[in-house]
Amino acid sequence: MVRIFKTDIGNSLLAEYVLDSLMQLFPSYRINFDLEDCDKILRIEGGDFEAEKVVSVVSSRNFVCVELL
Repeated sequence: MVRIFKTDIGNSLLAEYVLDSLMQLFPSYRINFDLEDCDKILRIEGGDFEAEKVVSVVSSRNFVCVELL
C-alpha cells in the first residue's frame, strides 16, 4: 500500500526530524519526502496502516499533513 500526503515541511532538516518519528512508528516501511514538489510530498509505502496515525505524528510536530486521495 502506498499513501501520499501533502505537507508544509520546507527543508531537509525538518523532513529528517519528522522522518525519524515516522520510522519509529513504521520501521519496516519506505518513507520519503519530495520537498521539490509544490505540495512537499510525504510518501509512505508498506503494509496496511492508518493514514490518521501519520497525520497525527506530523501534526503533533506542528506541521500540516493531509492525505491526497
